[in-house]
Amino acid sequence: MAKKTVAFTGTMEQEKELRDYIAENRDTPGALMPILQKAQEIYGYLPIEVQTMISDETGEPLEKIYGISTFYAQFALYPKGQNQISVCLGTACYVKGSQAVYDKVSELLGIDEGECTEDLKFSLDSCRCVGACGLAPVMIINDDVYGRMTPDQVESILKKY
Repeated sequence: MAKKTVAFTGTMEQEKELRDYIAENRDTPGALMPILQKAQEIYGYLPIEVQTMISDETGEPLEKIYGISTFYAQFALYPKGQNQISVCLGTACYVKGSQAVYDKVSELLGIDEGECTEDLKFSLDSCRCVGACGLAPVMIINDDVYGRMTPDQVESILKKY
């Protein structure tokens, strides 16, 4: 499944804040990582428009910026939803059927790993262990933990959000 894109909605204020930060820091050795971190803080993710701005302002190749953005887990290329869903696919959860739960969430929302619904209401990720193996399989929405999940419970839980 191809990644769904959400239209970039950056503001002039955000752009000014990032450009000012880059101007203050671009000549500092090793500044690219802090610049990417600041951009992530400002926008919440690093869409291609922001990566291109950083490339233009710093003179660093876009390929290098993309490489760093995709290598480090702290960076996201897509926005996170108002309700962040994570389904544990660790061993205990997986053995007890978490892949079917994940697949049901994906089907109902029309998104896959790392994606966000167009209305920015939900985003979906998987994780490897949340430390609640006794409740397997586990799904988390924001700070709410749902244990002993089955695919047929997913729709009613999503409706709460």
